[in-house]
Amino acid sequence: MVIGPAPWRGPVLVTGTDTDVGKTVVTAAITAAAQAAGLRVAVLKPGQTGTATGAPSDIDVVTRLAAPMTARTLVSYPEPLAPLAAARVASAEPLELDTVVDEVRSEAEKHDLVLVEGAGGLLVPMGLRASGEAWTVADLAVALGASAVVVARAGLGTLNHTALTLEALERRAVPAGVVLGAWPAEPELVHWANLTELVSTMVGALPDGAGSMEPGVFRRSAPGWLTPVLYGVLDDWRTWADEIS
Repeated sequence: MVIGPAPWRGPVLVTGTDTDVGKTVVTAAITAAAQAAGLRVAVLKPGQTGTATGAPSDIDVVTRLAAPMTARTLVSYPEPLAPLAAARVASAEPLELDTVVDEVRSEAEKHDLVLVEGAGGLLVPMGLRASGEAWTVADLAVALGASAVVVARAGLGTLNHTALTLEALERRAVPAGVVLGAWPAEPELVHWANLTELVSTMVGALPDGAGSMEPGVFRRSAPGWLTPVLYGVLDDWRTWADEIS
Protein backbone atom coordinates (compact mmCIF):
# COMPACT_ATOMS: atom_id res chain seq x y z
CA MET A 1 0.00 0.00 0.00
CA VAL A 2 1.80 3.10 -1.24
CA ILE A 3 0.82 6.22 0.65
CA GLY A 4 -1.17 9.00 -1.02
CA PRO A 5 -0.05 12.53 -1.85
CA ALA A 6 -0.65 14.19 1.55
CA PRO A 7 2.65 15.10 3.30
CA TRP A 8 3.61 12.77 6.12
CA ARG A 9 3.39 13.91 9.73
CA GLY A 10 4.05 12.30 13.09
CA PRO A 11 6.25 9.20 13.32
CA VAL A 12 7.75 7.87 10.06
CA LEU A 13 9.95 4.78 9.98
CA VAL A 14 12.99 4.73 7.69
CA THR A 15 13.94 1.18 6.84
CA GLY A 16 15.75 -0.51 3.97
CA THR A 17 15.85 -3.51 1.72
CA ASP A 18 19.23 -4.39 3.23
CA THR A 19 22.13 -2.85 5.12
CA ASP A 20 24.24 -0.07 3.57
CA VAL A 21 21.52 1.07 1.17
CA GLY A 22 21.63 4.71 2.26
CA LYS A 23 19.05 4.93 5.07
CA THR A 24 21.01 7.49 7.07
CA VAL A 25 21.59 9.91 4.20
CA VAL A 26 17.96 9.54 3.11
CA THR A 27 16.90 10.31 6.69
CA ALA A 28 19.06 13.44 6.54
CA ALA A 29 17.54 14.46 3.19
CA ILE A 30 13.98 14.12 4.49
CA THR A 31 14.98 16.10 7.57
CA ALA A 32 16.47 18.89 5.46
CA ALA A 33 13.45 19.10 3.16
CA ALA A 34 10.94 19.06 6.01
CA GLN A 35 12.80 21.73 7.98
CA ALA A 36 13.05 23.89 4.88
CA ALA A 37 9.25 23.60 4.72
CA GLY A 38 9.03 24.91 8.28
CA LEU A 39 8.48 21.66 10.19
CA ARG A 40 9.94 20.80 13.56
CA VAL A 41 11.82 17.54 12.99
CA ALA A 42 13.19 14.94 15.41
CA VAL A 43 15.39 12.01 14.36
CA LEU A 44 15.61 8.93 16.58
CA LYS A 45 17.92 5.96 16.19
CA PRO A 46 16.58 3.26 18.52
CA GLY A 47 19.65 1.05 18.33
CA GLN A 48 23.09 2.03 17.03
CA THR A 49 25.55 -0.82 16.59
CA GLY A 50 29.21 -0.96 15.59
CA THR A 51 30.40 1.83 17.88
CA ALA A 52 33.67 -0.04 18.45
CA THR A 53 34.73 0.80 14.89
CA GLY A 54 35.10 4.47 15.81
CA ALA A 55 33.12 5.60 12.75
CA PRO A 56 30.62 8.46 13.09
CA SER A 57 27.24 7.26 14.31
CA ASP A 58 24.16 7.55 12.13
CA ILE A 59 22.93 10.41 14.30
CA ASP A 60 26.31 12.14 13.85
CA VAL A 61 25.88 11.92 10.07
CA VAL A 62 22.30 13.22 10.12
CA THR A 63 23.28 16.07 12.44
CA ARG A 64 26.18 17.11 10.22
CA LEU A 65 24.14 17.06 7.02
CA ALA A 66 20.75 18.34 8.19
CA ALA A 67 20.93 19.62 11.81
CA PRO A 68 17.51 18.41 12.98
CA MET A 69 15.82 20.16 15.89
CA THR A 70 16.31 16.98 17.95
CA ALA A 71 18.60 14.02 17.23
CA ARG A 72 18.90 11.09 19.62
CA THR A 73 20.23 7.56 19.86
CA LEU A 74 18.42 5.48 22.48
CA VAL A 75 21.02 2.73 22.97
CA SER A 76 24.39 1.86 21.44
CA TYR A 77 26.28 -1.43 21.19
CA PRO A 78 29.95 -2.03 20.25
CA GLU A 79 29.66 -4.83 17.67
CA PRO A 80 28.42 -4.22 14.09
CA LEU A 81 25.55 -6.71 14.34
CA ALA A 82 21.77 -6.59 14.40
CA PRO A 83 20.77 -4.72 17.58
CA LEU A 84 19.42 -7.76 19.45
CA ALA A 85 22.48 -9.84 18.59
CA ALA A 86 24.78 -6.94 19.50
CA ALA A 87 23.07 -6.58 22.89
CA ARG A 88 23.52 -10.27 23.61
CA VAL A 89 27.19 -10.26 22.62
CA ALA A 90 27.78 -7.24 24.86
CA SER A 91 25.76 -8.80 27.73
CA ALA A 92 23.68 -5.61 27.64
CA GLU A 93 19.98 -5.02 28.09
CA PRO A 94 18.15 -5.35 24.76
CA LEU A 95 15.82 -2.65 23.50
CA GLU A 96 12.26 -3.04 24.74
CA LEU A 97 9.55 -2.30 22.19
CA ASP A 98 7.36 -0.45 24.67
CA THR A 99 10.25 1.82 25.65
CA VAL A 100 10.93 2.77 22.03
CA VAL A 101 7.23 3.40 21.36
CA ASP A 102 7.02 5.67 24.42
CA GLU A 103 10.13 7.61 23.36
CA VAL A 104 8.86 8.13 19.80
CA ARG A 105 5.44 9.25 21.00
CA SER A 106 7.05 11.66 23.44
CA GLU A 107 9.01 13.28 20.62
CA ALA A 108 5.91 13.35 18.41
CA GLU A 109 4.21 15.58 21.00
CA LYS A 110 6.97 18.18 20.52
CA HIS A 111 7.68 17.85 16.79
CA ASP A 112 5.74 17.80 13.54
CA LEU A 113 7.74 14.91 12.08
CA VAL A 114 9.67 12.17 13.89
CA LEU A 115 11.95 10.09 11.68
CA VAL A 116 12.88 6.75 13.23
CA GLU A 117 15.80 5.07 11.49
CA GLY A 118 15.97 1.31 11.82
CA ALA A 119 18.94 -1.02 11.44
CA GLY A 120 19.46 -3.08 8.30
CA GLY A 121 16.23 -4.34 6.78
CA LEU A 122 12.60 -4.38 7.87
CA LEU A 123 12.65 -7.69 9.77
CA VAL A 124 16.01 -7.43 11.53
CA PRO A 125 15.61 -8.31 15.26
CA MET A 126 15.82 -5.00 17.11
CA GLY A 127 15.20 -6.08 20.70
CA LEU A 128 12.68 -7.86 22.91
CA ARG A 129 9.06 -7.37 23.85
CA ALA A 130 7.97 -7.62 27.47
CA SER A 131 6.95 -11.21 26.63
CA GLY A 132 10.53 -12.06 25.64
CA GLU A 133 9.78 -12.29 21.90
CA ALA A 134 11.94 -10.42 19.41
CA TRP A 135 10.52 -7.35 17.67
CA THR A 136 11.38 -5.70 14.36
CA VAL A 137 11.00 -2.32 12.64
CA ALA A 138 7.82 -3.69 11.08
CA ASP A 139 6.43 -4.31 14.57
CA LEU A 140 7.40 -0.79 15.60
CA ALA A 141 5.57 0.69 12.60
CA VAL A 142 2.42 -1.22 13.53
CA ALA A 143 2.65 -0.23 17.19
CA LEU A 144 3.01 3.45 16.25
CA GLY A 145 0.51 3.44 13.39
CA ALA A 146 3.32 4.94 11.33
CA SER A 147 4.13 4.97 7.64
CA ALA A 148 7.46 3.75 6.27
CA VAL A 149 10.13 4.94 3.87
CA VAL A 150 11.82 1.96 2.21
CA VAL A 151 15.33 2.80 1.05
CA ALA A 152 16.43 0.61 -1.85
CA ARG A 153 19.38 0.15 -4.17
CA ALA A 154 19.15 1.18 -7.81
CA GLY A 155 21.04 -1.80 -9.22
CA LEU A 156 20.64 -5.50 -9.89
CA GLY A 157 18.63 -7.44 -7.31
CA THR A 158 16.66 -4.51 -5.99
CA LEU A 159 13.33 -5.46 -7.55
CA ASN A 160 12.99 -8.66 -5.55
CA HIS A 161 14.23 -7.14 -2.29
CA THR A 162 11.99 -4.11 -2.66
CA ALA A 163 8.92 -6.15 -3.57
CA LEU A 164 9.40 -8.43 -0.56
CA THR A 165 9.75 -5.45 1.78
CA LEU A 166 6.70 -3.67 0.37
CA GLU A 167 4.67 -6.88 0.54
CA ALA A 168 5.60 -7.36 4.21
CA LEU A 169 4.51 -3.79 4.96
CA GLU A 170 1.27 -4.14 2.98
CA ARG A 171 0.35 -7.29 4.92
CA ARG A 172 0.65 -5.19 8.09
CA ALA A 173 -1.35 -2.29 6.59
CA VAL A 174 1.67 0.03 6.84
CA PRO A 175 1.63 2.73 4.12
CA ALA A 176 5.01 2.91 2.38
CA GLY A 177 6.99 4.56 -0.37
CA VAL A 178 10.39 3.84 -1.88
CA VAL A 179 13.46 6.08 -2.03
CA LEU A 180 16.48 5.05 -4.08
CA GLY A 181 19.47 5.59 -1.82
CA ALA A 182 22.05 6.23 -4.53
CA TRP A 183 21.32 6.87 -8.20
CA PRO A 184 24.61 6.47 -10.17
CA ALA A 185 26.19 9.35 -12.07
CA GLU A 186 26.41 7.08 -15.12
CA PRO A 187 23.36 4.81 -14.99
CA GLU A 188 23.36 1.60 -16.98
CA LEU A 189 20.51 -0.32 -18.59
CA VAL A 190 19.72 -2.18 -15.36
CA HIS A 191 19.27 1.10 -13.47
CA TRP A 192 16.87 2.52 -16.06
CA ALA A 193 14.94 -0.76 -16.19
CA ASN A 194 14.63 -0.83 -12.39
CA LEU A 195 13.51 2.80 -12.33
CA THR A 196 10.72 1.96 -14.76
CA GLU A 197 9.54 -0.89 -12.52
CA LEU A 198 9.78 1.03 -9.25
CA VAL A 199 8.61 4.50 -10.25
CA SER A 200 4.97 3.91 -9.25
CA THR A 201 6.07 3.30 -5.65
CA MET A 202 8.82 5.93 -5.44
CA VAL A 203 8.75 9.02 -3.28
CA GLY A 204 12.36 10.04 -3.85
CA ALA A 205 15.84 9.24 -5.08
CA LEU A 206 19.24 10.58 -4.03
CA PRO A 207 22.30 10.99 -6.26
CA ASP A 208 25.26 8.76 -5.49
CA GLY A 209 27.64 10.58 -3.15
CA ALA A 210 25.00 12.85 -1.63
CA GLY A 211 26.34 12.11 1.84
CA SER A 212 29.72 13.59 0.92
CA MET A 213 28.27 16.98 -0.02
CA GLU A 214 29.00 20.12 1.95
CA PRO A 215 26.09 20.44 4.41
CA GLY A 216 24.82 23.73 2.98
CA VAL A 217 24.70 22.28 -0.53
CA PHE A 218 23.04 19.12 0.79
CA ARG A 219 20.28 21.06 2.54
CA ARG A 220 19.57 23.23 -0.49
CA SER A 221 19.54 20.23 -2.81
CA ALA A 222 17.48 17.80 -0.71
CA PRO A 223 13.98 19.04 -1.72
CA GLY A 224 14.83 18.33 -5.36
CA TRP A 225 15.39 14.65 -4.57
CA LEU A 226 12.04 14.06 -2.88
CA THR A 227 8.38 14.23 -3.85
CA PRO A 228 5.89 16.48 -2.01
CA VAL A 229 4.89 13.64 0.33
CA LEU A 230 8.37 14.04 1.85
CA TYR A 231 8.33 17.85 1.57
CA GLY A 232 10.25 17.93 -1.68
CA VAL A 233 9.46 19.44 -5.06
CA LEU A 234 10.17 16.49 -7.34
CA ASP A 235 7.30 15.76 -9.71
CA ASP A 236 8.95 14.77 -12.98
CA TRP A 237 11.20 11.71 -12.87
CA ARG A 238 12.55 12.29 -16.38
CA THR A 239 13.76 15.79 -15.48
CA TRP A 240 15.22 14.49 -12.21
CA ALA A 241 17.16 11.71 -13.94
CA ASP A 242 18.57 14.11 -16.51
CA GLU A 243 19.66 16.58 -13.85
CA ILE A 244 21.46 14.22 -11.45
CA SER A 245 22.96 11.75 -13.96
